[in-house]
Amino acid sequence: MTRNTKVVVIGGGYSGVMAANRLTRRDDVTVTLINPRATFVERIRLHQLVGGSDDAIVEYRKVLAEGVGRVVDSVTRIDAAERSLVLETGGTVDYDYLVYAVGSGSADPRVPGAAEFAYPIAGLEEAERLRSVVEAASAAVTVVGGGPSGIETAAELAETGRTVTLVCGDVLGPYLHPRGRRSVAGRMAALGVTVIEGPGAKVTAVTRDAVRLADGRELPSQVTVWTAGFGVPDLAARSGLSTDALGRLLTDETLTSVDDERIVAAGDSAAPSDLPFRMGCQSAVQLGPQAAETVLSRIAGERPAPVDVGFAGQCISLGRRFGVFQVSHKDDTPKKLYLGGRPGAKLKELICKSTVWQLGYEARKPGARTWWAKDDKRQELLLARHDEAPATLS
Repeated sequence: MTRNTKVVVIGGGYSGVMAANRLTRRDDVTVTLINPRATFVERIRLHQLVGGSDDAIVEYRKVLAEGVGRVVDSVTRIDAAERSLVLETGGTVDYDYLVYAVGSGSADPRVPGAAEFAYPIAGLEEAERLRSVVEAASAAVTVVGGGPSGIETAAELAETGRTVTLVCGDVLGPYLHPRGRRSVAGRMAALGVTVIEGPGAKVTAVTRDAVRLADGRELPSQVTVWTAGFGVPDLAARSGLSTDALGRLLTDETLTSVDDERIVAAGDSAAPSDLPFRMGCQSAVQLGPQAAETVLSRIAGERPAPVDVGFAGQCISLGRRFGVFQVSHKDDTPKKLYLGGRPGAKLKELICKSTVWQLGYEARKPGARTWWAKDDKRQELLLARHDEAPATLS
């Protein structure tokens, strides 16, 4: 009798769930998902959790295939030689193939005082903590970071009546086209958010009750929210696997680790050809199934296909009644076209709901959905960096 192939997925976020669901295509594959939480976290709603309009949690039964086993725990080390995982609780889990989908979290802030006095928001527990702090505060809130997380958090809090300052570091919404940026700036002004941007807007220090800027200004801040950048867990590096400078697992274009063809990466923690995609659920829901397909191809004795990810745009909520959808080229560069106002808010909410729907659809019909956008320019970038890219595993 043929033995079942054991595939373990580390990480129960967008990419990990999509990978686990896709792996159930084969009846002779046993799939186990290891995640530190018993519920799925909608990271794209964490700013709503802080503002009090959503709990950002979905039960796994709604998004995960019934045949996927779950272990609520954290992996502390990958023993690639033994194909074994060491758990935080002291146990071990063996695997034949491993999908590394540990995601991302708050970056370690190197600004003096930020780690001690600022509140990150990239994880569920961080957002829950911040919500309780904000509810107890009565004075000014300062949000550091001009990207989507900073913009959405600032707008969400301002809409509840808070006095909010958004410190962008350089420019508001650097990803946005100038037309989309003007729309965001207009809504921020309407909400009463003070936006600080420009060369002198870099934060140089955070204290218990203030934020200091490079140009010498000191902003009073009873609560400082830190959204400037993301980091990834150091599990791969601690396990002796090759990573990029940020700690993402280095892979070839099939998402296979450059060290071990039994380890495949997906989502924010993957760095294919040292040319990673933008972190976020839009790339994660594409990378997860493709990582699974690489594993399934290897089980079948076939050559895995190279990764193929494309983008449609970026949607930013500006409170519950206003939003901006910045349309992009498939290579993730912005176009002039954007959708704002109430239609933008409705589209943002539709995207949030549809993302959860995608996970559930993959659970019910693994392998049926293949119509993501494709980026034809990636091959040009790879050719330009040919001398630097890791060799492709066969």
